[in-house]
Amino acid sequence: MATTPMMKTETAAAGLLLPPDAKVGIIAGGGSLPVEVAQGLAAHGYPPFVLLMEGEADRQQDLRRYEHGSLALEQIGSLVPTLKRHGITHLVLAGEIKRRPQLAKIRPSLGLLSIVPSVIMALARGDDGLLKVVTRGLEKRGIKVIGAHEVVPELAAGEGTLTSTGPQQSDWRDIEAARQAAKAIGALDIGQAAIAIGGRAIALEGIEGTSGLLERTRELRSHGRIAGKTRGVLVKCAKPGQELRADLPSIGPQTVEAAHAAGLAGIAVEAGRSLILEGPATLSRANELGLFIVGLPAAEPAHG
Repeated sequence: MATTPMMKTETAAAGLLLPPDAKVGIIAGGGSLPVEVAQGLAAHGYPPFVLLMEGEADRQQDLRRYEHGSLALEQIGSLVPTLKRHGITHLVLAGEIKRRPQLAKIRPSLGLLSIVPSVIMALARGDDGLLKVVTRGLEKRGIKVIGAHEVVPELAAGEGTLTSTGPQQSDWRDIEAARQAAKAIGALDIGQAAIAIGGRAIALEGIEGTSGLLERTRELRSHGRIAGKTRGVLVKCAKPGQELRADLPSIGPQTVEAAHAAGLAGIAVEAGRSLILEGPATLSRANELGLFIVGLPAAEPAHG
């Protein structure tokens, strides 16, 4: 996404100032988010250090143009020493990590052993619990964790209708129903998305993610399970009390394509608490397909 170069005394993010000597690291998982964060930081005058997660980062050609290193999930004990060695003061967690580390293959270290009990409890609580432990552990060691939306604010969804087509009156019933359902499963740390058709939720996101949710809905239509039901809306929103510095809900061009294939009329996300990846391409494709994208006012104050 295009950015405007700025003085190196501050970023464009409201309320977040980076000192001129800050060095920002990116833990890079899969997808386009690490690339867009790296591009935005460089444009704002903070060329990043990118730590490629082995087997996860899939845009390596784009990311290797920056100062970079690599790390396996099972080498998590060496994360802090690696960041310290490269002088990292601030860290962004960006991109999808599809698997959990294999505990039997993790090499113990003094730093890791000190947080193992917290990590084990966090794994039991779910994804967001683990993210909170990781971020707090890093900050105790002098590395400030910041959200992608804080340092590259142009990635965050704006409020209101973002496409040339807007929701019909019936779509707002679906938006409300899907949002309530998404918040309910979010409170259980299950997922961030739901689909509503005809004023009621018909599918909830599980471990397969949003792409799997949309594929399931497409199959329901093709098998006649929701025959006669028209339109419908996908809603993605942050989990209640979510650690907003990692794993914010996001949509991109593939989400738009899959929503269209599922026969949906549009997508709604929370403004300021969701990311639109490859923004121009995402909105352009939605316009071409006649789908709406709406940024909803956040329903709760920010956490984390």
